[in-house]
Amino acid sequence: MESRRITVGDRVWTVRIGGPQTRHHVLLLPDAGDPADVYDQVCARLQTSDLQTIALESAEGLDADTALAILDELKVSYANLVGRGSGAQLAWQLAARGGFRRFMSLIVADNGHPAAADGDGVIADASCPPVEIPTTVLATKRLPRKVAEASSRFVYGEFRLVPMDVTDVAGEASHELATEIVLRTSLW
Repeated sequence: MESRRITVGDRVWTVRIGGPQTRHHVLLLPDAGDPADVYDQVCARLQTSDLQTIALESAEGLDADTALAILDELKVSYANLVGRGSGAQLAWQLAARGGFRRFMSLIVADNGHPAAADGDGVIADASCPPVEIPTTVLATKRLPRKVAEASSRFVYGEFRLVPMDVTDVAGEASHELATEIVLRTSLW
């Protein structure tokens, strides 16, 4: 994969880009503290499915405006959105506020919709709008199924819940994560 440095404001972001030059892009947002290569196995699988991958090496300090500016710099009009952990929190926000204007689908792990209560009954962001694009939520050991199911109320598109008995979806279940992304990116 090619590594590119993109300046947005006063900060430089490193993204890893790979795969064929097509109109099918996948933006992958890591969890806080993830290593830069966290999505490499997933990206390799996606690239064999003719998807171009754009994986941020770090999501720390990343916000919605910056993520959109990175896509603009890369001249990516539409993307499929993937996030895990804190990257999933941002992915929900991007999908809820960008919707059909920028994103074709959403695949998240380890975090439910911000307006849905978490396992402790805490709502992260009650003002977060519903998502109106096809969405897959991966219920993991970090996101119990019951909490993941609560997100369905905030998805006005097709909703799919996939239970996975793993803690690290990108490491322990990279093949399953890649499969779920391919299923979401296919327009059949």
